[in-house]
Amino acid sequence: MVRLRFAPSPTGYLHIGNVRTALFNYLFAKKNNGKFILRIEDTDIERSQKEYETALIEDLLWMGLDWDEGPDKGGEFGPYRQMDRLTTYQNLAKKLLDDGKAYNCYCSREEIEARNISAGKNAYAGYDNKCRALTAAEIKTYQTEGRKPVLRFIVPEKNVTVNDIIRGQVVFESQHLPDFVIMKSDGLPTFHFAVVVDDFLMKITHVVRGEDHLSNTPKHILLFEALNAPIPQFAHMSMTLGPDRTRLSKRHGATSVRAYREAGYLSEAFFNYISLLGWGTTDSQD
Repeated sequence: MVRLRFAPSPTGYLHIGNVRTALFNYLFAKKNNGKFILRIEDTDIERSQKEYETALIEDLLWMGLDWDEGPDKGGEFGPYRQMDRLTTYQNLAKKLLDDGKAYNCYCSREEIEARNISAGKNAYAGYDNKCRALTAAEIKTYQTEGRKPVLRFIVPEKNVTVNDIIRGQVVFESQHLPDFVIMKSDGLPTFHFAVVVDDFLMKITHVVRGEDHLSNTPKHILLFEALNAPIPQFAHMSMTLGPDRTRLSKRHGATSVRAYREAGYLSEAFFNYISLLGWGTTDSQD
């Protein structure tokens, strides 16, 4: 069965670009007699707020979008809030560590940047994989210093091919992809790890999202493979832009669904407008 999800973070009011993504996931699921899942990605504990979760649910329902599984409905593959799934992430992260597919990294951001500069690179060039081959003595030293490690995934030496429904075949070379963090030092998962684990365990078949996530996809494919999980089909949509062809922001005017609701727009009109963004005919008629 086709299964799609919309997974917003409750860190603000629902953005037009995000609701367009939700709409296309919803429509694709309905067209294929599939399931549409609402999942809340609330691991940004400093910015996530319950009031924003409540607001985004209200705004989605105002638009006429409904879901088959979610935090307010439950479902076979719940819970549907990431903060309620921490044990799952930690257990699977430990499995990757035990399987030799990940390692503890004790480097601070400042140390990584300093090594990059010393190597003649940009300070933000990325991680140099230093902790891949730490000796037992080095590990003991770091532990004695009280350093709390992050967990990094070992990127295999191979190219990663993304077969995107919209953009076709896109190939990423692994030498440009350093080992990346999957668990933070506070025990919380990174976006990359949590989203893959959730899509795997919730049996998501299609991931439809903005093109700004295309560069994240090789990381996600590698994680799916490491977890021996089926890889969903990916479709990366064009971004929602302002009249000046830059990403839609407050300087362009109202950008949240809530603002249009409060301005008195009809939900049917808003649904129609959002669904036609990026689409047109030769004579520009609806």
